[in-house]
Amino acid sequence: MTTPLKRGGAPPPAVPPTGGSRGAAAPGSPKGTEERRFLWTKLDTKASPYLFIAPFFILFAIFGLFPLLYTVWVSLHEWSLIGGNEGFVGLDNYARLMGDAKFWNALYNTLGIFLIAVVPQLLIALFLADTLNRRLRGRTMFRMVLILPYITSIAAVAIVFSQLFGTQYGLINYGLGFLGIDPIDWRGEKYASWVAIAIMIDWRWVGYNALIYLAAMQAVPKDVYEAAALDGASRMRQFWQITIPMLRPTIIFTVIISTIGQLQLFTEPSVFGTDGTMAGGTQGQFQTVMMLVFQEAMRYGNYGYGAAISWALFLLVVLFSIVNALLSSRIRSAS
Repeated sequence: MTTPLKRGGAPPPAVPPTGGSRGAAAPGSPKGTEERRFLWTKLDTKASPYLFIAPFFILFAIFGLFPLLYTVWVSLHEWSLIGGNEGFVGLDNYARLMGDAKFWNALYNTLGIFLIAVVPQLLIALFLADTLNRRLRGRTMFRMVLILPYITSIAAVAIVFSQLFGTQYGLINYGLGFLGIDPIDWRGEKYASWVAIAIMIDWRWVGYNALIYLAAMQAVPKDVYEAAALDGASRMRQFWQITIPMLRPTIIFTVIISTIGQLQLFTEPSVFGTDGTMAGGTQGQFQTVMMLVFQEAMRYGNYGYGAAISWALFLLVVLFSIVNALLSSRIRSAS
């Protein structure tokens, strides 16, 4: 029986709901709102960094990793422009590569131009950076002039250097003739073509590396130079005993980047040749590995063999990068 409600009396106390966890906050209560806010904050803190970098990795997987792996697949097949995939051949393309005189000639040219170009390039860049680090008038103008070759169109560079290194009417041969020296066939002679291409490379990249060195030099505390000057250290001694050790990480960085870039050398030697065949001269005097890849894949339509050459170049770049990293760590540990 239920007790009747008396007129004017207080209502009976509310019965707490049964079931569920005792003390749980209602969805609309302040406590529930705070819990949801805490969960969202925690999720945002943990997930937002991955969301920010996710576009890069997605694009890298699509345009970087997938082509790289697909190139491996193509290199294991006989793949031509007209016939497409003509069957699995395994490592036959790589075996052909080992016995191909054109590949070894291209690799020899690549390494030779690399040595001629990179060493003077970084030394000149270091000298220019040290010069611009001094108190000179018009330093901003000189810095702008340094970067101009880097931003100049490669087509304009090709036109200018074609006139400079022309065999019959080239400006450099004209100067050599004025000095009583016989003209040089810059495109016909192997080592002369290396020197010409190395000059093109250095002209484009010296200013870029010089600005990197200059930025690193300006990060060196001035107090160190002032203390060295008070101790009687000359400018040259300050350069070798303060500037160079302080710039060692930057120098290592430029060496690694220049090594990777020069092993993939393509633009300068391709515009230096005037026939557009990517042959690198009549006898392949200055044909690089990247030019050989382009010639085999795009000109001859041998995509399988071109992919094998590109993978050989990739492994060579990885090998040089590992050697550079080991030498760099050894230098850092020794210092």
